[in-house]
Amino acid sequence: MKEIPLSNLLLNPMAEISDGWMLITAGSEGRYNTMTACWGQLGAVWGHGRGLPAATVYVRPQRYTRQFLDREPLFTLSFFPKGYKKALAYLGSHSGRDGDKVAAAGLTPVFGDGWTGFVEAGRILVCRKLYHAALLESGFTDRRILEDNYPQRDFHEMYIGEIVRILEKEEA
Repeated sequence: MKEIPLSNLLLNPMAEISDGWMLITAGSEGRYNTMTACWGQLGAVWGHGRGLPAATVYVRPQRYTRQFLDREPLFTLSFFPKGYKKALAYLGSHSGRDGDKVAAAGLTPVFGDGWTGFVEAGRILVCRKLYHAALLESGFTDRRILEDNYPQRDFHEMYIGEIVRILEKEEA
């Protein structure tokens, strides 16, 4: 993979996140976990005169990956080319508490300085955690979203990270 500047990043967030899914991963070699997600945002936040490039992801409290996100300063978002939905579905429906789900899904981890991504990914965003907080019931102005997504009131934790590196698979 090669690093590209932010100005060269071309993607449709709806297609990449909602339709294509992504892996949220935190931790490094020997101690990391990953999960599949189809919710999140990419954009800009805070900064002085120009917003910081940022990614926002959401993780339910019972997900094993959450303890890694809480502990680590970095997390990655890995986006895959077509053909990986079966592996991503597996990673989203199995817990890393129960074994090596990455190997079972047929993916190969790649390790950087404090982060983990995947060899098979077409793009990896390395993010430095800036903020996290739980979504609150009182914040929902559309009660249908609340009832449809949180019948157990297990609200997601929101994590905002500054995008500090973008890695893309090199053309063959």
